[in-house]
Amino acid sequence: MLTHLDKNGNATMVDISDKKTTTRTALASGVIHITPEILEAIKKDSIKKGNVFTVAKIAGINSAKMTEAIIPLCHQIPLDYIDINFDLHERNLIIEVLANVKTSHKTGVEMEALVAVNASLLTIYDMCKGVSKDMQITDIKLLKKTGGKSSDWETSSK
Repeated sequence: MLTHLDKNGNATMVDISDKKTTTRTALASGVIHITPEILEAIKKDSIKKGNVFTVAKIAGINSAKMTEAIIPLCHQIPLDYIDINFDLHERNLIIEVLANVKTSHKTGVEMEALVAVNASLLTIYDMCKGVSKDMQITDIKLLKKTGGKSSDWETSSK
């Protein structure tokens, strides 16, 4: 059963008022493929808009806090913790973004983690497009979630 549809098939926000408050976490990731020129500019910290990872981290944190404004049926969730990490794979010319989000609330934070990853990746693209527009964002996925009625979950494809 789809929980975001009412009995008439219309979109509706899920009623979470009777759910218990529990600690919930979500870990999401995504990748951006870059060029050798972008890699060098990032390593030299010569991107004109500023430090790529600092700005992308702030974008990820801010967007996670605004998920309910971006995804129409998401609840407004008080977030207790957000961490965004970057792994620069020089040999493969990719940057992997990991977003870890935590709350003590009545619903999960999977969407917040996924939105944080997307915003961080898009910010990297925006900051680096002056060097080269030849970038590709891929592999955005939820890796793990904990807490809540549906129990813990971890992806089988890593």
